[in-house]
Amino acid sequence: MADAPIDPIAVTMTVNRAEVSVEVAPSESLSYTLRNRLGLTGTKLSCDVQACGACTVLVDGLPRSSCTYLTYEARDLEVLTVEGLAVDGVLNLIQDAFIVESAFQCGFCTPGMLLTAHAYLADEAEADADDDDLIEHMSGNLCRCTGYLPIVAAMLRARKSRAAAGLGDLVGRRG
Repeated sequence: MADAPIDPIAVTMTVNRAEVSVEVAPSESLSYTLRNRLGLTGTKLSCDVQACGACTVLVDGLPRSSCTYLTYEARDLEVLTVEGLAVDGVLNLIQDAFIVESAFQCGFCTPGMLLTAHAYLADEAEADADDDDLIEHMSGNLCRCTGYLPIVAAMLRARKSRAAAGLGDLVGRRG
């Protein structure tokens, strides 16, 4: 006896500040939906087992491994990808800091790093975090190129820039 076909599920969510509706298989990962249905290829795939952080996106402001997070779980929630960090051509402070500090080399891990760093720096409770706290927070994101020191330097720069500008969010200068 053949298995009955599985009906797709309609999912509505907000992606990068825009409401989207898609029909997905119940087992479809958020990374697949973002990349293949919505054309948001900044979300990278590497391990497919939630171990490297390359596929990190923010779901309601929290870092999530989109390779194992089902699209259905994001229904009615806000998803932010690397494509949504800049607003109206204005780089996010963490994007700007990554550029200034050369916190990337090959760039494969950069989208996940940026989003994880963004979530951490957006948390007011982390305003006085030291280098060890920053490193601990980033431990779920692997990078084989930078040695992590420029990433920590970029996070510290973004935090300092945000405090100096008195910004309530992390949007920075025009890119």
